[in-house]
Amino acid sequence: MAHGFMGKILWVDLTKKKIKEEELDEKMWRDYLGGYGLGARILFDRQKPGVDPLGKDNILGLVTGVLTGTPALGGSRYIMVGKSPLTGGWGDANSGGNVGPALKFAGYDAVFFTGKSDKPVYLFINNGKAEIKDAAKIWGKDTFETEDILRAELGKDVEIACIGPSGEKLALTAAVMNNKGRAAARSGLAAVMGSKKLKAIALKGNMKIPMPDEQKASEMRKNLIANMRPSAKFVSDFGTPGIFNPCVESDDAPCKNWAGVTTIDFPQYKDIGGQPTIAKQEKKYGCWHCPIACGGHMKASTGEYKYEAGAHKPEYETLAMFGSNLLNDNLESIIKLNDICNRYGLDTISAGACIAFTIECYENGILTKKDTDGLEMKWGNTKAIVAMTEKLAKREGFGNILADGVKIAAKKIGKGSEKYAMHVGGEEIAAHDTRGGPGFAIGYGAEPTPGRHTQGGEGPHPPGVMIEPPGFDRGAYKGRGQYHKRGACVCEVYNAAGICMIVFGDGYGNLGQFVEAMQTITGWDITMDELLKTGERIYNIRLAFNAREGLKIPFELPERMMGIPPKKVGPRAGITMNKEDTFNEYLEAMGVDLKAGKPGKKRLEELGMADVAKVLWK
Repeated sequence: MAHGFMGKILWVDLTKKKIKEEELDEKMWRDYLGGYGLGARILFDRQKPGVDPLGKDNILGLVTGVLTGTPALGGSRYIMVGKSPLTGGWGDANSGGNVGPALKFAGYDAVFFTGKSDKPVYLFINNGKAEIKDAAKIWGKDTFETEDILRAELGKDVEIACIGPSGEKLALTAAVMNNKGRAAARSGLAAVMGSKKLKAIALKGNMKIPMPDEQKASEMRKNLIANMRPSAKFVSDFGTPGIFNPCVESDDAPCKNWAGVTTIDFPQYKDIGGQPTIAKQEKKYGCWHCPIACGGHMKASTGEYKYEAGAHKPEYETLAMFGSNLLNDNLESIIKLNDICNRYGLDTISAGACIAFTIECYENGILTKKDTDGLEMKWGNTKAIVAMTEKLAKREGFGNILADGVKIAAKKIGKGSEKYAMHVGGEEIAAHDTRGGPGFAIGYGAEPTPGRHTQGGEGPHPPGVMIEPPGFDRGAYKGRGQYHKRGACVCEVYNAAGICMIVFGDGYGNLGQFVEAMQTITGWDITMDELLKTGERIYNIRLAFNAREGLKIPFELPERMMGIPPKKVGPRAGITMNKEDTFNEYLEAMGVDLKAGKPGKKRLEELGMADVAKVLWK
């Protein structure tokens, strides 16, 4: 008997308003673990290349992992999947909260949407019964209002993933939102949801996830919680804002659209770091059954930037993209900006990058007040930053230019603005520097979804993941291919399985405990070697999707992020990256054909993907 998953996926044809169930064999789950592994495999098999990302033929999926909703620590995640309108290739967006487990409890491991509705609709799944319902009364509402209206109609125990006005207006920077502050934010998949006139997915159920031994799984969880790593307390106390000051002090955080040096250009950084943020927190918040609970709800604002009590605490990325990146030291304005993005359904990383791009263009005379609707877009001008972000969220005025991201905005503006557009492959860069950050450099340029801080091999890991080879230089770009590969394959596994990155790093005392958790939930005789191979398979199916769309790996990083020219002062002064040294060893380790920029035929066959090899290597 299959364990850890419900064994069913749902297909919803929005054009014909038809719904059907499908069962998957256990091998598919074991080979790809769910999440974006399963999503990429299904889309590669069933979607033709070259489809319009915002057209009816793009398949959109909400997919859980094999550990989502189970006693395994951190099993709160779901992933939106589809062809990205930002990059033109593989797209995925990962979110926590309660939606992932709720989909399983409602009876399904995944739901895929095809076609396009002629009017706004939402999907309601209630204990194995699904129906497409009219969404006229919630179309145009923000994400908070949408959740409130649907809960009043369907019950307080309903969990909801939805888009706000930004997604409805097909902003490529839009995010799918749940729990009034958790976001599946990247790849522009909220715009795909909006293009299909799909406002929300509402989930209700109390079905049990099959497990070989529930008591053993419960005992495993208790033991893991009792022995969490000491770092878990810091994360629980501060959440991701706790890393803001260290990131600034190492010049890892963005400053002036990546052109500045944070400690020099933004000396007031301590005004918006961990302690000041926690001082404004009303209570902690945790995703489904999380033992760490790194999130938070804020007290009501007391200054000029109004937000209600209960607004979500900004994450590190939000503090950095709207704070140090813009020289904005007004913490309440950043909480307000986060609240705007949450309500309208907007990616805070992309939104912050768009504002920084606008300011640098303005400061260099490419844009004027006439272009920016009378707003004086200067570094640290908080009022203008908030006002422009609202315009972006609403697609109004100059905000309409920014709503599809910096790459498209630069094409529309011209005048040399392209050099200020900080993106990789169309996706705005996350808030960690590649100059002096080799792991982030590889993750940004050599992963199927570019520009991601949550993708790649050198993030937070429990002991036993990263094995440094003899003579390994942590600061060098060359010589880390196999080292990065091991961590990247583990990253692919926990992402696909539905595990939170933070809980993975702090909740499992060592890698063996994670393998044991996988064995306990699934009943599989799975080994670490098999999991590493599975991670490599997941990487390659995502990369194969890109290759079939005509995209080559690695992606190009902006010259500024390559250190061309290098910074003159600060902790990362004098660093210039070499593209070959940075990417080639890792890509070779992953079996990528460097000349073709796509998965190698031999490696695909070794991974049991001969059918994929036949498609890519005709």
